[in-house]
Amino acid sequence: MKHDWLRNWLLGLALAACAASAAAQLPVGREFTRLDPPRPVATGSRIEVIEFFYYGCPICYETQPLLSRWLTAAPEYVALRRVPAFSSENWEAFAKLYYTLEELGQIARLHWPIYDNFHFDGVMLNDQKVMADWVARNGIDRQKFVETYDSAGVQAKVSQGREMMKTYDVRGVPTFVVDGKYVTSSRLAGGTRQMMHVVDELVKRARQERPD
Repeated sequence: MKHDWLRNWLLGLALAACAASAAAQLPVGREFTRLDPPRPVATGSRIEVIEFFYYGCPICYETQPLLSRWLTAAPEYVALRRVPAFSSENWEAFAKLYYTLEELGQIARLHWPIYDNFHFDGVMLNDQKVMADWVARNGIDRQKFVETYDSAGVQAKVSQGREMMKTYDVRGVPTFVVDGKYVTSSRLAGGTRQMMHVVDELVKRARQERPD
């Protein structure tokens, strides 16, 4: 029994050392870039992970189940922030849809169904009338949705999202920013699965770099 306990303890130490080594060996500029200077985080002592996404992006859609699985196992010190991306004015409708549902407290329930209904079912959820019909079918008061969609609060969040795109120099989606220091994307990492692995390693690196 003692030998088994000692062996398991030593194995745990070895695995932890391997994880730390892998995080340290990620090559800057190949799988991620470093922000200089680092940007301030909005999550206090928790490691901030920002996901820049676009509902119309098939690669963002492909990322969602991977991100959901990663979040299920992520440590409590990780805090995810989602930011709808802007590439053209055509992207604003989806951003407003996200922020409207966030204001109404419905984003956790409907975030993934937006992707599914748009990409899989062909529901044009970047059209405001289609949106209103869709949210009504999903149990949200249509008038309340329309009022919130056109509100100053949602527009302020849209403006803030645009500024964040500039602050982090986001040029494509999906893009992840870890702790205001590191940026990775499916393009940099070489795919969505690889990207989530890089995010995981960057979270570990950021945690190690935080002051005790």
